[in-house]
Amino acid sequence: MYNRNELSEQRKDKRFQVPKDAFAALGPDYIKVGQIINISMGGLAFRYLGSEEPSNASELDIFLARRAFYLYKLPCETVWDFVTDEKPFSSINMKLCGLQFGQLTQSQISELQYFIQDYAAGEA
Repeated sequence: MYNRNELSEQRKDKRFQVPKDAFAALGPDYIKVGQIINISMGGLAFRYLGSEEPSNASELDIFLARRAFYLYKLPCETVWDFVTDEKPFSSINMKLCGLQFGQLTQSQISELQYFIQDYAAGEA
């Protein structure tokens, strides 16, 4: 896993901006939920309010808060996870997390392509 100082561009796929109501939820119990910053066919980045513990869930869900879209149980791996300089609340840290998708099923690939085609707002 990379820390903030070691972070460099690792993605080979085009990244796309997403609507503000696009969220990612990690783990079967939604241990971390946050707003997606950008997405590609290879992974995504999202921001969340969080603890100092790194994200190490092996699956995530993607959903739109105001629309009927929900993509379940995508396999993933945390690539980086760090605290930002943002402090929305004095005692709670804002964190950024980058995830790489694991081996997706054909159905998951199709749904992810649909999400990017229909909801992305251009390249990031």
